[in-house]
Amino acid sequence: MPYFKNSLGRLYVGDACKILSLLQNETCQAVIADPPYFQVLLREQWDNAWNAPEEYIKWTLEWVRLCRNVLRKNGLLFIFGQLGKREHLWLHTCSQLTREMQFHDMLIWDRVVGYNERSDSFTPQYEMILVLRQNSEIKPYFDKDAVRQPYSDETIRAYMRDKRYKDKAARMQHLCKGRYATNILRVPSLKGHSKEKVGHPAQKPVALLRQLIAASTRPGDYVLDPFFGSGSTGAAASQLGRRWIGIECNLAYAEMARKRLSDKQRTPQTQTVQQNPGSLCV
Repeated sequence: MPYFKNSLGRLYVGDACKILSLLQNETCQAVIADPPYFQVLLREQWDNAWNAPEEYIKWTLEWVRLCRNVLRKNGLLFIFGQLGKREHLWLHTCSQLTREMQFHDMLIWDRVVGYNERSDSFTPQYEMILVLRQNSEIKPYFDKDAVRQPYSDETIRAYMRDKRYKDKAARMQHLCKGRYATNILRVPSLKGHSKEKVGHPAQKPVALLRQLIAASTRPGDYVLDPFFGSGSTGAAASQLGRRWIGIECNLAYAEMARKRLSDKQRTPQTQTVQQNPGSLCV
């Protein structure tokens, strides 16, 4: 039985691997996983549940294989991770996972602001998102138009002065669509004063998850998050008119998500995630 459900999704509380094994195969168009990074948040029990790196990798392979079963043939699996002095296990994890599934991409989440300054190295400012697909034969669904980014008025004016383009109306129409997003996603991390923060120490911004969901799914598709946390994936999916399935082993976090998705359920918005274009395009 779900711990919580609404018109677009349902949340289960319990061990991710046990619940994943009960889900129907090939039902989800995308999986977005933000698992424990292993001994990074030293004060959090859930990030220190393994005695050795080998145990952590073994567990990772288990839940990824189960997610692969749930993923549609043309779906994408996004896995968050990061590099650092304690986080170097991420490199070994990526190596193992690309033997299980086909490598598709490595996205960089530019957090904009650095964290945990170090005296002997550059201040880290990014995390990574490994993107996997089922195999090399089946092309995954991906909508690049859904995540176009608008040009500024200044940039549009500069392009419109280019004399190589004779059909100015067609050129303006093209520019107003915006440019394609790159695989470096610049979204500010959530700070303590952010209105979006609800108390989870590793909470991801909804704006970041919206980009992943908008590009990899269609309205009505299912998005699975096996480490649901405070429910950011559910919030992003709901805003875009996608259905979601969440799994969370921590009851306190599940309750955060329940309150968040119950009290702040929003009417689905447009499929695109671009910001408002410049005034020249209005």
